[in-house]
Amino acid sequence: MSKRAMELAVEEINAKGGIKSLNGAKLQLVFADSQGKPQVGVSEAERLLTQEKVTLLTGSYQSGVTLPASEVAERYKKVWFASVPSDDSITSRGFKYVFRLADTSAMRVDSQVKFLEDLKKRFSSEIKTAALVYENTSYGQSVAKAWKEKLPKAGYQIVLDEAYDKGASDLTPVVNKVKSASPDVVLLTSYVADATLLVKGFHQQKVTPKAFIGTSGGYADPEFIKNAGEAALNIFDVAAWEVDVNRPFSKETDKKFFEKHKVHMNGEAVKEYAGIYVIADALERAKSTDSEKLREALASTNITEGPTQMYTNKIHFDKTGTLPDPGLVMVQFQKVDGKVERVTVWPKEDARSGSKIVFPYQAQ
Repeated sequence: MSKRAMELAVEEINAKGGIKSLNGAKLQLVFADSQGKPQVGVSEAERLLTQEKVTLLTGSYQSGVTLPASEVAERYKKVWFASVPSDDSITSRGFKYVFRLADTSAMRVDSQVKFLEDLKKRFSSEIKTAALVYENTSYGQSVAKAWKEKLPKAGYQIVLDEAYDKGASDLTPVVNKVKSASPDVVLLTSYVADATLLVKGFHQQKVTPKAFIGTSGGYADPEFIKNAGEAALNIFDVAAWEVDVNRPFSKETDKKFFEKHKVHMNGEAVKEYAGIYVIADALERAKSTDSEKLREALASTNITEGPTQMYTNKIHFDKTGTLPDPGLVMVQFQKVDGKVERVTVWPKEDARSGSKIVFPYQAQ
């Protein structure tokens, strides 16, 4: 889906004349498959830079691939533009050429904590204990680090801290540990296969905390609903964008994407789509493909109109190269007209019209 989103952005930009300051130069994507493996990502980054002679690199979906592969770009003094990976350390290493559009793990956890506080007030409910369940690559570990820092400060007791192998074919032991811990809330960080195993396991074992809250990733993947079905109902997930969010360019862009691919965009696809527009904007202002000029242009980015509005109202980067203030929302898997959908329920100003939060969690 991310590849298709980037291709759509390139198609639109090129159709409008390409990079005008470079005599209408057309954007061209050269893809490489990391296979989700850090060592492959590193070798592919080397190949793209030394053999394909690309202007810059963008990716990867996984934080665990982005961290070592972006070191290659830094060594070659080439821009690495990270639209999706969330590990906070990606832009905290003091690198000069790495920029990140994605919401970070810490930002997602901040939203989860704020949401929990709102649930307590709105429903006059006590939420005191939390179970942390996360896959054990850099993605899950970065989220867990933020949970363990921020939850106790907000007054929550962590009663289970459970990391697991994302490639595991059976997560029943994890499900049983959560059930035994009996937490008020279960916080989850997973990719799509393990997310599916977990929620099906929770459903089968009748694990019923007051809330399950995902951290995007696998829970935001369209395949999750297909695979998990009604076991996903009433689970929450933090997201950067949803089909039902009322933001400029959202409806028309998603409609165009759906007509092409028969599937709606998700938050990760929107970030990849917006990322190509940010890169094009920087190339336009740099008037060059020189890495130093491109880096300077990205550092001075200030986009407040156009297609990137579907992601957030202002694109700019702080001194670390991070977008500091993306707009995050909370969705809940609910049944709408007989189908399981992601429904935006928080904050109130972004919630789907007429939507209601189901709380506490109710297994279907």
